[in-house]
Amino acid sequence: MKVIIDNKIPYIEGIIEKLGGETPNEVIYIPGIKFTPEIVRDADALIIRTRTLCNRELLEGSKVKFIATATIGFDHIDTDYCKEAGITWTNAPGCNSASVAQYIHSTLLLLEKEKGFTLKGKCIGVVGIGNVGSKVCDVAQSLGMRVLMNDLPRADKEGAGMFTDMETITRECDVITFHTPLNKEGKYKTYHLADAGFFNSLKKSPVIINTSRGEVTETSALLYALEKKQISEAVIDVWEHEPEISLKLLNEVFLGTPHIAGYSADGKANATRMSLESFCRFFHINPDFDIQPIQPKSSVIKASTEADAYLQMYDPRRDSNALKANPEMFEQLRGDYPLRREKEAYTIQII
Repeated sequence: MKVIIDNKIPYIEGIIEKLGGETPNEVIYIPGIKFTPEIVRDADALIIRTRTLCNRELLEGSKVKFIATATIGFDHIDTDYCKEAGITWTNAPGCNSASVAQYIHSTLLLLEKEKGFTLKGKCIGVVGIGNVGSKVCDVAQSLGMRVLMNDLPRADKEGAGMFTDMETITRECDVITFHTPLNKEGKYKTYHLADAGFFNSLKKSPVIINTSRGEVTETSALLYALEKKQISEAVIDVWEHEPEISLKLLNEVFLGTPHIAGYSADGKANATRMSLESFCRFFHINPDFDIQPIQPKSSVIKASTEADAYLQMYDPRRDSNALKANPEMFEQLRGDYPLRREKEAYTIQII
């Protein structure tokens, strides 16, 4: 069996070669943007990230029967074409939800530490209550914030009881954070959800956070909102036109990072594990493998407060400073992201 894999997917090399019997699989590792029709033509399976656009142009005439994306999102896969061509695809829902929640947690702590933004009692609007958004709600509640949840698809399906409409979000929230998939059309369209109309409707000059998809926020409208103080701060991890991001926006945001909110070692290990499990299910292979994320050099964190301990675990300023200093290295900073573990890997000692 021949498998082509994005060479930035960790913990997979040396495992997939051995799956499925005594004859090793033929495995080729290449950068996500280097997948071409010629390269994939005789492949049985692809394991990708968001940088590989799986559409008719790439796949037509190939032997590909299975695609796994080691990501939550799958808007880079033309699902209609895959259905037409008989190609099965899978994603990894929830794989990095705790990692994104960690990013939001540290971001909120930094707003309090650096901007004097007292968290307790503030209102946060979480737009998109899936695997990620649900954990973000838990984080905000643990910090003493009032949480409003917005999720139109879930409200339609489950009833409006626990959910809040966008009008209330724009009226009451001090922080608004986006955790939606990218839908470019239809009733649940999220493309440019945060557009000029959205920013014009804001009543409290909130902090805007986007760790979902870059196209959920309209860049020009976001820049205007910052200039006119319609919003007080912006934290942006995902960008329109990545990796060719807006340098003007990067220079204006409180934190600007290279699409790494979900890039903890734990989240990466989860994504790889889920992709391999899907691969094994499709090809009827025994999933005989084990994946463990790299351990930190020290698992004990000593700090004077719990907030300081969490910022020792992960401080987004490091990633923001690196991107602001070298925006042309967006892909490299993302692809060669250093070790970052979630809180379960540590023991906290308050001193």
